[in-house]
Amino acid sequence: MKKLIYFIAALFLFSCSETPSEKGIEKSNTKSASANDRSLDKAHKVIDTKLFDNGLVIDWYERGNGEAIKSGDVVDIDYKVRLKNGEIVDGNHLLELETFPFMVGFQMQTTGWDMAFQNLNVGDFARIKIPSHLARGEKGLGELIPPNADNLLTVRIVKKRRPDRVVDGNKVWIIEENPKNKDKFGEGKEIEFHAMVSTSTNPIYANTFRSNQPFRFRLGDQGIVPGLRKALINAKNSDRMYVLIPSSEAYGTQGYMKFVKPGEDLFYNIMVMNVSPK
Repeated sequence: MKKLIYFIAALFLFSCSETPSEKGIEKSNTKSASANDRSLDKAHKVIDTKLFDNGLVIDWYERGNGEAIKSGDVVDIDYKVRLKNGEIVDGNHLLELETFPFMVGFQMQTTGWDMAFQNLNVGDFARIKIPSHLARGEKGLGELIPPNADNLLTVRIVKKRRPDRVVDGNKVWIIEENPKNKDKFGEGKEIEFHAMVSTSTNPIYANTFRSNQPFRFRLGDQGIVPGLRKALINAKNSDRMYVLIPSSEAYGTQGYMKFVKPGEDLFYNIMVMNVSPK
């Protein structure tokens, strides 16, 4: 369990501890994740297969009738990751979560995940073989995943989340919130928050959790990504948020040093630590 927590903490760090609000979520006809948990462990009949030149393999157990998944979507998933020997190294059920909210296309997990998910639909139930070079590669992951290990991902796409708010193209998903907190970020307020920041080609190029130096700013401060400033208005203490900022609201056609390529969108994985008057 300690190894598992290390793995999930390194990638997601502040996954929600309760089932998220139904606000902004498209309901599907699939069964609840808790009812499907056992089915992730059973042998199922493969009804369709797709092979990729890079070694990725998708075997479908069920084909959903929901919309196609694309980069920039947030989907609630019920999943388990195994190694070839059958050892389970990851899964939402191990943290007692019905589902986990996954942002597609920004390497919240590995390249193989993003490739596979963009070939799935809401409602799909599939087993995905992710070859090692699209997973943790030669380095592996600590004591949890050995070097050059293929990953076997069994996943059900339960729901697609709609953003809770969209401001000038900047999308905000509230993953978890405390409704008792009423003080919102805006004029005359300072916000303090931790974040992991990624692009589609550069996973977690900034991580304030690792440095233990949260961001702090007020609306009038300079040097802030414009889209982030807009997305954080009305954020509250303890809010856990996904924020997707289009390149036009970020670094545009210039990019940012070696971290952000020209024209790349930004994904912020945020936990608000404090909102206070200033």
